[in-house]
Amino acid sequence: MDAVLLDQTRAPVAFGRRAVPQLFEQLQRPESDSRRRALASLCDLMHEPERIYQTVNGGFLEQLKGLLKDKDPTVRKQTCELLHLLSGHNIGRQALLSSSLLPPLSELLDDDSSSCRRNVHQVLNRLALLPAGADALLCLVPKLMMKLKEEEEEEEEEVQVLLLSTLSCCSSLDALPALALDAVSLVRHKLSHSSPNVRREAAAAMMALSVPEDGKRRVCEEAVLPVMVGLLQDTDVKVQANAAGVIMYTAITTPGKLQCLDLDVVPILLDLVSKKKEEEEEDNMERRRRMKALIMYSLRALTALAEAPNGRCLLLEQLPLLERRSEAAEEDEDIRRAAQTAVRVITWTP
Repeated sequence: MDAVLLDQTRAPVAFGRRAVPQLFEQLQRPESDSRRRALASLCDLMHEPERIYQTVNGGFLEQLKGLLKDKDPTVRKQTCELLHLLSGHNIGRQALLSSSLLPPLSELLDDDSSSCRRNVHQVLNRLALLPAGADALLCLVPKLMMKLKEEEEEEEEEVQVLLLSTLSCCSSLDALPALALDAVSLVRHKLSHSSPNVRREAAAAMMALSVPEDGKRRVCEEAVLPVMVGLLQDTDVKVQANAAGVIMYTAITTPGKLQCLDLDVVPILLDLVSKKKEEEEEDNMERRRRMKALIMYSLRALTALAEAPNGRCLLLEQLPLLERRSEAAEEDEDIRRAAQTAVRVITWTP
């Protein structure tokens, strides 16, 4: 009988519920090779949800803290990969937030291994999707900003996307820490990136930054609105929607209204509202969701611009278009209400 060939890069896995405890026992061995093999086998197991539950409920997570500081770079990288797999499930994210692993994990943002750094960014990004995670990561905003500044345009597009997405989640919860570190200027630089993925996340981060009063002021002062008007005509629908969101928030202020009107944004927003109706009816649910966001933000931006005399004059000429969207029985209810609000503001008389 032929001998069974074993994968020498992985540790043997025990049967059933003994597998996870046995592999975590091997992580305590002094030999780096044993730790690497045990981590490789654990990563294989973590593709099964029940193994994640066993790891979390068995209290094994804290054993990984020392491995994040291991002298072996492969051990550090594999540990981050394991945490990335764990963070793919809600129970894993909750356990990570309750653990003491975040400080040593964040230190690996400066690790020599690009694979290790990428795994760290993936874990942090998944945590930031939870409000509790975004709150826990607010203390890391200065470091995230520094890492974003260090990234070269032609390097690590995936890392830039993850960084901007994490920054966006944190800023949606509280934009002030990022604004205090000149985030508007830094993120503005990423809006012209050749990758639609980077532009999309940069525009989303800018929208989060434009919510507070200080963010609106900085958007006006740092010439962000001309870039946003250009992005309204981007080929990516989500980039367009995020750009419309920035205009929507900024146009609440008087300087924002005046800049937008000077940039002749009203015809562009009206075009988005009027010509995207067919695309809303597509079968692709994700694209329909993005289209709805684009139209909602555009309508709200037009509503804010209608509060200025010049904006009202321009929009009065296009009132039939908005009235059609506000009255159509087949129209999405949220869009219909937003259009009705726009019509009320445009037609208001003292």
